[in-house]
Amino acid sequence: MGLWSLVKRIETVVLIAQLASAFFDTGLQMVVKERCANATDSINGTSTVDSRQRAMTNFYMTYNLLAKFTPIIPAIILAKIGDRGYRKIPIVIPLVGYLLSRAVLLSVVMLGWPLEALYGGVVLHGLCGGFCSYWAGVMALVSLRSTEDDRSVEMMRVELIYGLAGLVGSLASGHLFQLYTATFKQGSLLVGLSVFFYLVCLLHSTFLLHINRAQVTGPESDNENQGLISHNSRSLVNIALLFAGGILYDVAVGGGMEILVSFEMKEPLNWNATQVGYGNAAGFMVFLTSFFGVMVMSRWVSDVSLIIIGMLSFAVGIYFMAFVTETYMFYLARSLTLFALIPMPTIRSLLSKQVKGSSYGILLISLQLSFKVASLAYTPIYTRVYQATLDWIPGFVFTLSSIITVLATIPISVVGCRLSKRNEYERIQGD
Repeated sequence: MGLWSLVKRIETVVLIAQLASAFFDTGLQMVVKERCANATDSINGTSTVDSRQRAMTNFYMTYNLLAKFTPIIPAIILAKIGDRGYRKIPIVIPLVGYLLSRAVLLSVVMLGWPLEALYGGVVLHGLCGGFCSYWAGVMALVSLRSTEDDRSVEMMRVELIYGLAGLVGSLASGHLFQLYTATFKQGSLLVGLSVFFYLVCLLHSTFLLHINRAQVTGPESDNENQGLISHNSRSLVNIALLFAGGILYDVAVGGGMEILVSFEMKEPLNWNATQVGYGNAAGFMVFLTSFFGVMVMSRWVSDVSLIIIGMLSFAVGIYFMAFVTETYMFYLARSLTLFALIPMPTIRSLLSKQVKGSSYGILLISLQLSFKVASLAYTPIYTRVYQATLDWIPGFVFTLSSIITVLATIPISVVGCRLSKRNEYERIQGD
């Protein structure tokens, strides 16, 4: 495959977009920390750690709820358009939203807009489909170009590129945030680069991204297409169980990671921009270890076993995070989650094997939207639990995530038993 062919693949879009996202994430964390500290100082004269943490977590709760609620209807519409053959649309339109929302953060940094302007930015992002539309569109393309046998590895390969880009971007982001001049305020360069990369990504996906016929129509011909669910109820039950396991795992991971960005900003960690960048980079290292885990273990274990191994890896690591009091302990906890990224792409791979190719988009967007709906409950719950336990055990929410992760392995184990019985039956029929 030539260099130009590689440039025109979906992996290039993922690479550029994730570099931009890594810059934005660090910039957002630092801007929110500084603005919340200034706001509580002005109100109280002097602010306590708890008051700053409550201000930050309240902001993130509203921000995350808006990010997860507003994309629901637009994402469904974009997924249906994608399944009708317009595979670029669920990717291009969300990138427009990314560009607009990142431009709002740049205005907050450079023009002194109030922090609440970011709520408007995240709404624009959501109305364009948000991450759930963008990532479901990416995974639909990957599913359509791959065979069932190599689909899990193909999806993990895209996740690897996503993680490596995030790793590089996060390592650089903390240093870039601190670069400023008399003309440009602190953070302007970092957020400006994020906006620029999203613009490049949008132009690339619009004019250069190559979609071949197989990725438009899927491997099955039109007269073979039988809709979202296969002709027997077995696939329906498997889909329901995979959704249940995926949702529980997303609750555990999403809730824990949302609180982690505030946990890093309080004592005893109290990180600066560089440390935030390094911490985010440690999170993206999990993409690398998860990819190699799939490459090695997939030779000997099933997809279901891979999912359970990944879930247990996260459960152990996030439990240890509850007792972190030093920076080195944070990295130890992160190292225990080395396979935590395996479950989601493998669940998507198993789901895609239950339906026809022309239904990949709507099935995968349904999974993403189920995560969004679940987050409408877990985001405020995790926030309130964290605020209530700040003076007791600040890391209690991480223990909660560990428990929910263990529960998520139950429906996945049931799927494993069902698939094993089906394979045995098919072998007997074949004989």
